[in-house]
Amino acid sequence: MKKFMDEDFLLTSDAAKKLYHDYAENMPIVDYHCHINPQEICEDRKFENITQVWLGGDHYKWRQMRSNGVDEKYITGDATDREKFQKWAETLEKLIGNPLYHWSHLELKRYFGYEGYLNGETAEEVWNLCNEKLAQDDMTVRNIIKKSNVKLICTTDDPIDTLEYHEKLAKDDTFDVKVLPAWRPDKAMNLEKPEYLDYLKKLSEVSGIEVKSFKTLIEALVKRMDYFQERGCSVSDHALEYVMYAPASEEEIEAIYSKRLAGGEITKEEELKAKTAFILAVGKEYHKRDWVMQLHYGCKRDNNVVRYKQLGPDTGYDCINNYAPSSEMADMLNALSDTDALPKTILYSLNPNDNESIGTIIGCFQNEKTVGRIQQGSAWWFNDHKVGMTAQMTSLANLGILSNFVGMLTDSRSFLSYTRHEYFRRILCELIGGWVDNGEYPDDYKTLEKIVKGISYNNAVEYFKFDV
Repeated sequence: MKKFMDEDFLLTSDAAKKLYHDYAENMPIVDYHCHINPQEICEDRKFENITQVWLGGDHYKWRQMRSNGVDEKYITGDATDREKFQKWAETLEKLIGNPLYHWSHLELKRYFGYEGYLNGETAEEVWNLCNEKLAQDDMTVRNIIKKSNVKLICTTDDPIDTLEYHEKLAKDDTFDVKVLPAWRPDKAMNLEKPEYLDYLKKLSEVSGIEVKSFKTLIEALVKRMDYFQERGCSVSDHALEYVMYAPASEEEIEAIYSKRLAGGEITKEEELKAKTAFILAVGKEYHKRDWVMQLHYGCKRDNNVVRYKQLGPDTGYDCINNYAPSSEMADMLNALSDTDALPKTILYSLNPNDNESIGTIIGCFQNEKTVGRIQQGSAWWFNDHKVGMTAQMTSLANLGILSNFVGMLTDSRSFLSYTRHEYFRRILCELIGGWVDNGEYPDDYKTLEKIVKGISYNNAVEYFKFDV
């Protein structure tokens, strides 16, 4: 029996162990999509206790605590941090087969030197150890990032954001990790939302362009793109229910926006037409700027209305949406490609059943200008576990070129989540090592080194053209 989470954790073949320890293990990290707060990096936050780090905003953990019958008081309520930690420890011991068990123990091992395992009985020991470590100066946010061998971070930022903390970090010579903004214009696109008109007022103010039509909306966004680009942005990201394609004439789109800007309600058909026009317009602008467009889709959000009214969004009540017609996504990409305006694009679906459709669609829009111009993104959200990552990479290998894959991202709100890159790299090396061990690929370690280092780090640097 193997020891729990030893140095060869998840690695079973000699080839896998060599690929990980010789090539992947010490590669730097480019975290090109996450949700951490740049203000906390700028101010070099020091956490008071492990609950603040682990449970402050982690809806992955919240979901499991609810599934374990824990009262909301101990999740997002007014219980003490020690009480919340105890409830999480009592939940964690039950999570056999769940990636949270692996992630949590990797974090305890790498950042706190804890070699045991957390459960209800060891909670006090772990609480004291972690809090003692967090009180030390080498466990501030910036030092955690440096300790994790991170070279560059892209946060997630709204077009109306000031980016003041990105500016301060760019001028700070004491911190050599690049922290760049990433463009997330969902609020500008989601015209069906009740708060949409209030948002447009703010966009008008910060851009200096009064938004009174679809045309002026795009003009305002282009102005803000200029602002973002001047501050190092080269990455966009969209959260979509699905990638739709419902084309309409310019006149029809303007009529839809005219109705909505006058305070009227729009139909679902009008919403889809407006969003199609929006993606086409900003996609063309991304192409001009050589930005990468990320499309995250396949999620049905805020399903528990009672909890949504109580806690708001992003609190653990989302699920996979299995409605995502691949034909419409192909048509959307083709509409951009047809006018030579298709930007570099990464496609992520929350539904693992979409792996093969994505794998075939990306092959339709590659070209000679960029290696792997259209990418399938890493296994996302509910899929970033051993089975999900293995399935995504196997599908990509079957239908495309795994060697050109831009690899892992944390997509996290926690500063300890960089161990997810380790988790991913171990799974990657186990997968490739298995093919080598089974005679499906030669033991050509010169080529294998390029492949593993590429997927771990180098491909992303090249694809995004990051200066690291």
